[in-house]
Parts: sequence; C-alpha cells; structure tokens
Amino acid sequence: MRAAASDLAISISPLGLVELSDEEFEVHGQRLSRYSTNWAFYLGFHHSYRREAGETQNAINYTGALCRYVNHFVFGRGIQFETKKKFDHIIPALLRRAWEEDNDKKSILYEIGENGGVTGDAFVKVAYEEAWEDKAGRQHPGRVRILPLSSAHVFPEYHPHDRDKLTRVKIKYKFWGTSTDGTRTTYTYTEILTDDRISEYINDDLVDDRPNPIGVIPIVHIRNIAVSGSPWGKSDLDDIIPLNREYNNITNAIADIINYHAAPVTIITGAKATNLEKGPKKVWGGLPKDASVFNLESAVNLQGPLEYLGILKNSMHELSGVPETALGKAQPVSNTSGVALAIQHFPLVQRASLKQMQYGSGFKRINDLVLLTLYTYEPETRAYDPVTEGIKKDPSQPTIIDVHDPEAYQADVVWPSPLPVDNIVKLNEIQLKMALGLESKRSALNELGVEFPDEKLREIEEEQRQDVMAQGALDFIKASIDAGIFEAAGIPPEKPHTDNKVAPAKPAGSPDDSGFSLKLGMDAKKIFDSVVTMAHNPKDQRSPQNSESEQDS
Repeated sequence: MRAAASDLAISISPLGLVELSDEEFEVHGQRLSRYSTNWAFYLGFHHSYRREAGETQNAINYTGALCRYVNHFVFGRGIQFETKKKFDHIIPALLRRAWEEDNDKKSILYEIGENGGVTGDAFVKVAYEEAWEDKAGRQHPGRVRILPLSSAHVFPEYHPHDRDKLTRVKIKYKFWGTSTDGTRTTYTYTEILTDDRISEYINDDLVDDRPNPIGVIPIVHIRNIAVSGSPWGKSDLDDIIPLNREYNNITNAIADIINYHAAPVTIITGAKATNLEKGPKKVWGGLPKDASVFNLESAVNLQGPLEYLGILKNSMHELSGVPETALGKAQPVSNTSGVALAIQHFPLVQRASLKQMQYGSGFKRINDLVLLTLYTYEPETRAYDPVTEGIKKDPSQPTIIDVHDPEAYQADVVWPSPLPVDNIVKLNEIQLKMALGLESKRSALNELGVEFPDEKLREIEEEQRQDVMAQGALDFIKASIDAGIFEAAGIPPEKPHTDNKVAPAKPAGSPDDSGFSLKLGMDAKKIFDSVVTMAHNPKDQRSPQNSESEQDS
C-alpha cells in the first residue's frame, strides 16, 4: 500500500488498483488495507518477501481452509423463505423465480458468504435486466439480477444519525478496454446511486444520468459479524491471520533445521579442502597427521517447536470455532447422536448463529428490493396466476398485490439445521407426533426441509388421485374380461383370495346403467367415464361421450 500525501494509489492485491480521492482515502483507506491483507491470506499469499533460491518458504493456508469451512457450514444447505399468509399464494413463486431461475441461488449464497467472511462486509446490488435477443435470434426474457459486489469497490455513505440508512453509494473500480487507437488500456468506472438518481462515469466523464425507477438505493450492506458502534463488520479471519503467520514462520525455521542436518557444514582443520570430494561413499586419504574433519552439528531439539506448532494450530481452531476433526483429523467411528454432535460443534454453531442474524436481516432487505423491482418493471407479476404460482386457500387472499401494502415486501428467512440429520430418526419422530395428533402434514413437510409445503401436499394428493384412477381402470379391465369369459363359455370367474368379490360387468346400455348414473351423480359419472377411458386407451384421456360424438360427426 502506498499512501503518501501526493500519491493516493492503493494497490489492493489481488483486487486490482483503485484510485482514491483524499476524502475517500480518509474514510475508507484503512478498510481497504484490511481487505487487502485478508484476501492475500485467504488466497495463500502469506509472505511479503521472497527468500533466496533453494530456501524453503512454506505457506500452510489454514486461514483459507477454516474460512471456507465456516462459509460452507453456514450456507451449504441453503436458505428458505417464509411469507405472510396474506400473500403466500403469490410471493413465494416470485422469490423462487428471482433466486433460482433468474439467478443461481447456491453460487450467489456462497459468494455473498465468501465476501463477508473474508472482508467482514458483503455488498449486494439488485438490478433488472431488460429482455434482449442474442445474435442467434434467441429471445431472453427480462430478469431480476442479484449481484454480489466486491467489498473494495463499494463506498457507502450513511445517515449521520442512523447507521442502517444509506444516503449515497459510490461503486468504483477499474476495467480493461480498447481505446480508439486499438491499444489495451484501463478505465475507471464510477456509479453513484441515490434514492432519486443514478449517474455513471467513465474516467470522470458523465456517460449516463437517469432517475432511480424504484425510488430507493438498490444496495444492501451485510455485516459479517456486527461490531457495536462501527458501520463495518468483523471478518472471520481477523483472529486467525496472526496465528497463521506465526505458524508459517515456525515451519520455515523447522525446515531450515532439517535442511541443515541433511547437508551440514563440514569443518576441516590442518588440511586444505581443494582436492577433497564431498558426497556419499567417498574416501579421503593422505591427510596430514594433525588434520581433523568433522560436521558442524546442531543440538536443537525439534520437540519444542513441534509442540509450539500444535498450540498455534489448536488456537486457530478454537478462535474460528471449527473442530480439528472437521479438517480431516482421524477419529474413531461412532454412532454419535445428534445432540452429542451439536455439543461437539457448539462453538461453530454459535458462530453460525451470529452470522445468521446479520445475513438473515440482509436477505430480507434483498427480497424487499427483488419484489419492489418486479412490481416496478413487471406489473403483471402482482396478479395471482393459479397455473404457475401457489394455492389460494383463503377467499380473503387478494388476487392482485397492493404495492402500498407493507406485507407485500416481507419474507422471513428460514435457516435449515447445518448439522447432519438422521432422516430415519426424524421420520420416526414425525410419525409418532402425527399418531398422537401433535403434528400436521404441512408442519411435517416444513421440518423435513420442504420449502413450499402446500405445493408438495397438492402434488401428493394429485398423485394419490391418479393412482386410484389407474387402479380403478385395472379393476374395470379385469371385471370386463371376467364378464366376457362368463358370457362366452359360461365359466364363472374365480373367487379372489380376499373377501371382496368382483361382480361381472354388464354390457353397456343395460337397464342398470341409468340407475348407476343416478346413484353416482354427475361428478362420479365423469370419474367412472374417465376410468373407462383409461381402461380402453390409457394414452387417450378423452371421455367416452367426446369419442362417440367425434365418431358420429
């Protein structure tokens, strides 16, 4: 980092070069310097100098390994959203579209968690990409973009009396481009966002200035771990980097001792080493009477340095909350219960809960911007569509969302348990609760991690209905075959092994048909007609009346 009064250029390795004004450096200089150190250690660049050729320079990257493990522990199983009952027939489908269809939910969660875990601050921008056509003629519909930003490229300004209220955000970074003469050069892109306007600059030249269509700054700042009185978050690496630096220094010192013993210094007294060849299986002869040759030995005991390494490594695990067994340390195989496993990982669970408080609040604000963006750019998404969206269970639920209703933007974040769950034990527990009348099917699906239980219940009911219809078609075919055999050969059908008896089917048009229709009613008659259709032609789902009318025509 260079920060002289006349040269305010900060080299953010490996994020590139960011030029800062005096005001930006005064406010954000220390933050960017901290980001630089954290990214360097996370990526394995632990040394600010290079040793001489042939000398060992270890960089054992526990910093990156522990940070990645914590990130996967928190976000590995994803997140789910729970909306207000008033709009749970519309909003869940919109959020699912934005996160899973318009964007890659898993990669976005990992990138947000990585930025926050390394730098302590995660910035996310929500934007709308208009529909476009590529050069192959394919149409791409409009979509909502959820864009994790590099923390070193965002310069937020907060209300002086409210740290959670953004008043202005500047996004600034360098990029490569081709100049008018065809040479490759770097340009500085700057975007300034307020509630009213969005301005874009390239090399301080204004290229676009437009009103902000959604009326709020579409940027969300998530603090990895909140620090009281500070607008910035605490990184997962702050406590580990000094220990990892010392760990590498000790391993390099141990490597030097081992290398010294592998090729020790040879001391020759009373003779010249001009013609003495050094190496294995070499014999020296003709030395003077008083000459002596010996290797310079070191009396260093490596047990002390190795124990010190163990203390450093154990300290890194304790401060990060990651147990030593998580990184591959051998342990006896056992059927540890879920409660015992939770106690063993309690420090990690505690760290995850601290992060979930901050990220959960941030994801709620992201969903607020996502829904606001959809309502603004695609007003038709406010209307309920029973084909593509959820189930309308209550007549009081509106068919069109009122954009002025605060509940139209609320979606709580549900975090699945990060610890592994034995599904057999979980299912047995749910089954016992349902047998006692203490659990409903919907809540059981929630406990099993199903994000949209109403749609899953409808899918199960529809599948059961189709199974009953298919079984009815098979029963009808069997009854028809038995009736045909009885009519042709006079052989009565064999009695089934069960107590239920299958009566021979009567030919169509018999006097009993009308009575059968009256007993079943019109809805049941349609079901019976569908069963008949499935029995005769499973691929044709048309009713017999339609088939007969088509034949008559």
